Amino acid sequence: MSKKAAGDARLTAALRESAAAVERAIDTLLPLPEGGEARLLEAMRYATLGGGKRLRGFLVMETAKLFSVSPTCAARVAASVEMLHAYSLVHDDLPAMDDDDLRRGKPTCHRAYDEATAILVGDALQCRAFEVLSEHDTHSDPLVRADLVCALASAAGARGMVGGQMIDMLAADKALSPPEITRLQTLKTGKLIQYSAEAGAILGRAPAAHRHLLAAYGRDIGAAFQIADDILDVESTSEELGKAAGKDQASGKATLVSVLGVERARAHATMLAEQAAAHLDHFGENADLLKALARYMVTRRN
Repeated sequence: MSKKAAGDARLTAALRESAAAVERAIDTLLPLPEGGEARLLEAMRYATLGGGKRLRGFLVMETAKLFSVSPTCAARVAASVEMLHAYSLVHDDLPAMDDDDLRRGKPTCHRAYDEATAILVGDALQCRAFEVLSEHDTHSDPLVRADLVCALASAAGARGMVGGQMIDMLAADKALSPPEITRLQTLKTGKLIQYSAEAGAILGRAPAAHRHLLAAYGRDIGAAFQIADDILDVESTSEELGKAAGKDQASGKATLVSVLGVERARAHATMLAEQAAAHLDHFGENADLLKALARYMVTRRN
């Protein structure tokens, strides 16, 4: 087996192991429903469990290892960010937003339940994500818990993910320049990925310089991830993606692929992945899996 193949196999195994740990944490943090709110809790579990690559959760788990953080604490933060990500997908899929019927290979939440329930699912998952971060079991230091809450709120709010979604909706009827597209994607997708990479450093009470390196890494892989996603929308099938393919092109959505073409966009994503990996040189071999993840971001098929 070549060195590259061995590295790929190691990353695949690590992603699988991390996803299982995050899945167990979500299962524990969203217990089986009872009472009058059972339908809501069932739908929350439907939206979060049993699917997805858990890349954001993996970033939390792997960056936490750099600072010897308890895996149990890291898994709680990873579960939190995956809950928040799931909320965003549930709301994005609604008819008032992207109007999608398929997510992670199964009916979207509003199709499996109904639109009103899907809205409440997103609301409740967002609340639960912050509740988990604020709990003592996540970290013994209240300042660390407050830092996690503040950083996630910044990444997810009007100057982050939600703001990016607003720009995306407004951009449907106008052409955007490459810098405008980059900013849109940074807010809508990149900020939450950057938070996920920083979260391990926050948990580990790392020096500011180390946190800045991981933030830069997260920023660059977030940008690479979104470009790769846009390429997959053009090149892959709905079966491969687990969601509708070709929607960006059909709706005229502005992406770097639509502006630069597939090959130039792919080259730019590759450059970002290499740049991201370089930010981790300080951490030596301990960051090998994170470097491999940067390369995986632009070569994945779903």
